Amino acid sequence: MIFKRIFCVLAFCQWVVLVAYGQKVELKETASGIDFVIDNQPVLTYQTAVEDVPEGIKKDFAKSGFIHPLKSPSGQVLTRIQPKDHYHHYGIWGPWTRATISGREVDFWNLGDQKGRVDFSHVLSKKQAGGAAELNVRQNHLDLKAPESERIAIAEDLRIKVKPADKGRYMVDYTSTIETTIPGGILLDDYRYGGGIGYRATEKWGTDNSTILTSEGDTRKTADGTNARWIIVEGETDDASGESGILFLSHNTNKSHPEPLRVWPEDNYNGIGNVFVEFTPIRHESWELLPNQRYTLKYRMIVFDGEMTAVEAEAYWKAFVK
Repeated sequence: MIFKRIFCVLAFCQWVVLVAYGQKVELKETASGIDFVIDNQPVLTYQTAVEDVPEGIKKDFAKSGFIHPLKSPSGQVLTRIQPKDHYHHYGIWGPWTRATISGREVDFWNLGDQKGRVDFSHVLSKKQAGGAAELNVRQNHLDLKAPESERIAIAEDLRIKVKPADKGRYMVDYTSTIETTIPGGILLDDYRYGGGIGYRATEKWGTDNSTILTSEGDTRKTADGTNARWIIVEGETDDASGESGILFLSHNTNKSHPEPLRVWPEDNYNGIGNVFVEFTPIRHESWELLPNQRYTLKYRMIVFDGEMTAVEAEAYWKAFVK
């Protein structure tokens, strides 16, 4: 009875908070994907259709199953796809890079190598309730060079849930559950890229107009290869405040938590300083996926305009893992 009363109080409080924000999230299906819409403004799109590549680029780089665009509350686009330096980068996504299957190397990340890829398969469920919206999809990690024929190496159930947050912000829960049925399983080899959640930021951000800060106090100069509970990525935009950003949170039940980071250095690609960050649970040690077992990684994003302080980030992380 006491538990029931506590649950009811918490549920009521959540409802009151959502009403106080005065916002609700809806799902709208389009020809290219599924939009999450807050007060009639699309803030995030999960792309179900294959995004074609520019003329002259290998068709292998065309892809579905990623988040783009993701916008700040004021409508600033914070993601980027198919940049010329990495045509296989797609907004927010998380393919594994070096995997060993029956003694063979399979790469689901570098599409141009034609060894593997990850694509949207089908919608599992959609839900709108309590001011939030949730989408569950199946993504297939394909082994393109399997001895017999192309096959599904890893089935991934991806859950994306969007709901309003305080100060006009909104939060995105990104939960990935993976499973393989291949006899002998799969070894996700240790490497600086792969899996988790990766983010290729807007082309507007570079060394001079964006910043990175982790839960351990590391900046862009020192964050690569370190472990963190959270990472703030923010930069200059056309918002009235002058900047926008995303706080990425790693759940404490995740593999290798606090999770290793891949953060591009400031002088990458001719000194332009393009921004890429990723939580990479296999950066320092391999991960064995046993057949017919499910493994889950949980992340949350807080999308904002203006600035995000370290104190706020830590409070968001504690609420996430609580």
